[in-house]
Amino acid sequence: MTPSVVAAVLVAALLHAGWNAIAHAITDRLLGFALIGLGGMLAALPVLAFVGPPPREAWPVLLASLVTHLLYLSLLMLSYHTGEFGQVYPMARGTAPWVVALGGTALLGESMAASDLAGVLVVSAGLMTLVFAGGRPTRAQLPALLAAFATGLGIAVYTVVDAYGVRLTQDPLGYITWIMILQGPVFFLVAAFTRRGALPRQLKPIWKVGLLGGAVSAFAYGTVLWAQLTGAVAGIAALRETSIIFAAVLGTLLFGERFGRVRVSAAVIVVTGVLLLAL
Repeated sequence: MTPSVVAAVLVAALLHAGWNAIAHAITDRLLGFALIGLGGMLAALPVLAFVGPPPREAWPVLLASLVTHLLYLSLLMLSYHTGEFGQVYPMARGTAPWVVALGGTALLGESMAASDLAGVLVVSAGLMTLVFAGGRPTRAQLPALLAAFATGLGIAVYTVVDAYGVRLTQDPLGYITWIMILQGPVFFLVAAFTRRGALPRQLKPIWKVGLLGGAVSAFAYGTVLWAQLTGAVAGIAALRETSIIFAAVLGTLLFGERFGRVRVSAAVIVVTGVLLLAL
């Protein structure tokens, strides 16, 4: 990966972490995901004037991407419902890079230098270290961690699907636009059906930050898709997941959360992996 690609993906990771920090107060996950999707869709709609409809051969990939993104978000909500954010999120994001490395090799025909593969594995190890930030997981927490592991597999699947799709179209702007438009209204429609008359009242205190987060998320993921045109999908996936470290730093700076020895160790490990990928 070139320095510009590494820098772009790290900026995308920082934006992703920033959105998570901004949305720290949204505890209703369904409404949070509904607003994120809607915000991404609203940000994408004006871009339609410049990108037009996707080519015919891209539609199967876009539909596969839609299904895998919705599966990932559903698994993520299940993880949040059954476990603590501080454990399930690092498990999910730490699982994805090494699975993407396998998928990129098997399905996209990518080959990785030894240093790049080492960087991916080191980043994954550093992220999964955060699972132990709150102490050793207990037997009762295993179902949540298994759900988080499944979430990580979902992340890996949509990453490989979207890498294939953006290389097929050679149009990252058009591809991300249609992803946002297709998946954007789904969870909002679910929320409207399940919450009915209570929805406007529940949305009132959070709709602005939720829509802003959706727009930021769309821009961040669009940057990742642009980077995937260069290849090295596993390395890009690993760099993207450094958002967890950025989020931990922002949590300390903005919310007074304790960083702690485990997070320091994880940050050192992840930075080591990033250096292996960047050199």
